[in-house]
Amino acid sequence: MNIGLFTDMYYPRISGVVTSAQILERQLTNLGHRVYIFTTTDPQAPTFESRVYRLPSVPLFFLKDTHRLAYFYPPRLINIARKLKLDVIHTYTEFSLGLFGKLISSMFGVPMVHTYHTMYEDYVHYIANGRLITRKGAQRYSRVFCNQAKIVIAPTEKTTAYLQDIGVKKPVRTIPTGLDFGPFNPARYSTRELYKTRNELGLKPEDKIISVIGRVAKEKSIDVLVAMMPRLLTLMPSAKLLIVGDGPVRGELEVQARQLGVSSAVIFAGLMPRTEIAKYYVLGDVFATASTSETQGLTYLEAIAARVPVVIKKDPAFLGLVKDKETGFIFEKDDEAADTVAYVLKHPDFARRAAIRAYAAAQPLSAEVFGLELEAVYQEAVSRNRL
Repeated sequence: MNIGLFTDMYYPRISGVVTSAQILERQLTNLGHRVYIFTTTDPQAPTFESRVYRLPSVPLFFLKDTHRLAYFYPPRLINIARKLKLDVIHTYTEFSLGLFGKLISSMFGVPMVHTYHTMYEDYVHYIANGRLITRKGAQRYSRVFCNQAKIVIAPTEKTTAYLQDIGVKKPVRTIPTGLDFGPFNPARYSTRELYKTRNELGLKPEDKIISVIGRVAKEKSIDVLVAMMPRLLTLMPSAKLLIVGDGPVRGELEVQARQLGVSSAVIFAGLMPRTEIAKYYVLGDVFATASTSETQGLTYLEAIAARVPVVIKKDPAFLGLVKDKETGFIFEKDDEAADTVAYVLKHPDFARRAAIRAYAAAQPLSAEVFGLELEAVYQEAVSRNRL
């Protein structure tokens, strides 16, 4: 099959959407399909990219460090899409490249599959504090776009239920994004290499690391983890919160840490290359997230792949895999975060066994299974298009 992936975010950007697209591209290629990427221009993109077509774009004004938006659909690329004789169009966004994918779908009668990656109602605060686009408006836009696809893919049952609740009538298939577990194998990193990285971060051998990895944005609720540090330090004085990533609220979190008097225990490592990310999971004694805005939350799956105990705030996106004190650790209220993390750090053997059970339970979420499931969805979409 000739498959077109249409996404506003792609390499060299780093995000769960980018990771999902790259994993799918690799697996579909391994299955013998030809995959073409339509995405935005990027100043850091390689000069030559095989089967990647970039549309003129500008930084998105309220997420300019991480997101770009195409502003023009060149006739040349429309002609290229026609010549590729695409069998399926797979959109990853409801915005610029998603609309371009919809245009190509309509013009050439190609069935469109759409993955709903982002709960946009959790992001309306970026635009005039939610006064310009309301949560209801975001829901309405998502509903209209999804109902133009042949099939909609949801990464979790939580997302499937949400789409049905807002009125999506097209078939919704729950397919978690697969993960290549290999790079997260802790055996890939020597004690010497991990010790060197700890030194570079200013960490002492006795420090206990709570890792937070991902975009440093409001919807990720990293402020909840910074707020837990005063209590956590009374329970575990050697605790250090390691935040790997960057984003629009980093400055606010640094101020919060200073005001709480925990700056020395909160380390902002900044953005790291994708090839280095796995090492920072392995470095941690526990991975923590307080986000409830995830459609899937690849970072917690990556932590599980690294055999690191995970602490999450209770949310339907995680509950299929994380069961409290079996395959991970769950807190329900923000003020319970410190005690939950302290419990994990004080019971390392029990936490390690939970991490091993989580790793075993996560095996059906492999990249190979992901590729096969998407292949089946594409075949179904092509069949529906013939009706």
